[in-house]
Amino acid sequence: MADRKLRVHIENTRKKAGIHQITRQLWRAACARHRALARRLEVSEGWDGDILEDALVDAVAVIGVPGHREKLKSRAPRLKWLHAMSAGVDGFQPFDWLPRGVTFTNNSGAHGVKAEQYMGMAYNLLNSRMAEITANQQHRRWQAVYTPNIIGKTAVIVGLGDLGGAAAQAAKKLGIRVIGVRRSTQKHRDADRVVSYRQLERVLPQADFVVLAAPLTAETRGMLGAKQLDLLKPAAGVINIGRGPLLDTRALEKRLRSGRLGGAVLDVVDPEPLPEHHSLWHAPNLIITPHVSCDDGERYIDISLDLWFENLALFLSGKTLKHRVNPKLGY
Repeated sequence: MADRKLRVHIENTRKKAGIHQITRQLWRAACARHRALARRLEVSEGWDGDILEDALVDAVAVIGVPGHREKLKSRAPRLKWLHAMSAGVDGFQPFDWLPRGVTFTNNSGAHGVKAEQYMGMAYNLLNSRMAEITANQQHRRWQAVYTPNIIGKTAVIVGLGDLGGAAAQAAKKLGIRVIGVRRSTQKHRDADRVVSYRQLERVLPQADFVVLAAPLTAETRGMLGAKQLDLLKPAAGVINIGRGPLLDTRALEKRLRSGRLGGAVLDVVDPEPLPEHHSLWHAPNLIITPHVSCDDGERYIDISLDLWFENLALFLSGKTLKHRVNPKLGY
């Protein structure tokens, strides 16, 4: 492979926000940062399938998952590596379209820095009851809202990957105790304790904050529902930076309206986008951000392509790639 150029196709879509599009300028800038590797590539660039079929005939690697994935094996006979420009791959499930022998990687690693900054903000917003204070301001109501010190509080963080790890790191910097929840009980450097998904209900009563940062799979869908929400302290807050369907949105809204929960910060919702007339918009003690928590608005593609080139070096050396998707696990 060292003597011949590697055929790579970049598949873009105009439906995505501009910060997620690999423009020719951004690609050239990435190649300039990785000159030695870039010289070994022969690249085609397409938008919304305009040259996809011709490009797939010879492509060994594709950046960006094609919208139409049926019969991919016959359409892309040389394909060895497919890369998603998102960390979440639930939109591509089930993975029966993925040809055997093709390594599928995601964009995990591109979101941690921004996620940590967002989470630091979210913890403080909930602890300071800023949604309530802001509502008072909108109603021109002067009402003192006194809040406790955040140091010593407990965060239960579901998922300890790129996003959950960032949430844990932000918590530790604020003096918050961290209980991590994930498939395995393997230790995590920023968690005081790690338990399995099966033990989630045991630790929820300890939480001052519950953070949902897990991938969306059959195992995690709806994992924070009415039963689990009722295990929380009345003053606890919920933060979702993972996927909307991890949380029972209606159950959360009901408890916010009844005062059964202290508040919530949701970067993802179900359904998404949230319809204009959905009642969740007006739920008390709730802050909604439109799925913007973890993507760097200035450098997302730069960060992502640097990670891709790092994997390219491994690919060209015949080594195992980082951030591989496991179809059986769903992420």
